[in-house]
Amino acid sequence: MATPPLLTPEQRAAALVKAGEARAARAEIKARLKMGSMSLVEALDSDDVNVGKLKVVSMLESLPGVGKVKARRLMEEIGIADNRRVQGLGAQQRASLLSHLG
Repeated sequence: MATPPLLTPEQRAAALVKAGEARAARAEIKARLKMGSMSLVEALDSDDVNVGKLKVVSMLESLPGVGKVKARRLMEEIGIADNRRVQGLGAQQRASLLSHLG
């Protein structure tokens, strides 16, 4: 196993702050999806780095009316791996998601 990089306490603190901001941004995206203020189309077409880092299953579970079981079943049907992130989706996978949920 690789050894972690040696960081100064200041670098470690900065990395923790940056990671916290990224988690908060992803949580806000999921909340907007849940409330309906952001659609699936907007999320998939977004150039936001934080949207791209979201796991597809997490994004689907955030949609109203889609739970854990439905999200996983849909991903299996389309052929999307459980660990796939939004930025890693292919054009066919995006189109399939939109046709099923769009």
